[in-house]
Amino acid sequence: MVASEQSLRVLVEKWLGAVVAGHLHVHSIHRIRAGRHRCVCIEVERAFGSASSAFTLFFFRHNDGAWHVYPAEAVRPAMGLVRLAA
Repeated sequence: MVASEQSLRVLVEKWLGAVVAGHLHVHSIHRIRAGRHRCVCIEVERAFGSASSAFTLFFFRHNDGAWHVYPAEAVRPAMGLVRLAA
């Protein structure tokens, strides 16, 4: 499957394995940089024997439509000297 075709659900299953639906909670959805990018915060509870722990993962949507655990790189201003060289 091409990375840009992976759904968020597929990526979560890749990172967390088969998690029981009751232990996974979409905590929040954010828009970053004036609505150009999205970020989803997922909270997971896992039981280890008699104790349980929770952790949070953030997933970021990139320009190509793919979801990753790292934010998309900011578009930076660039200058081109090609036009000036002619």
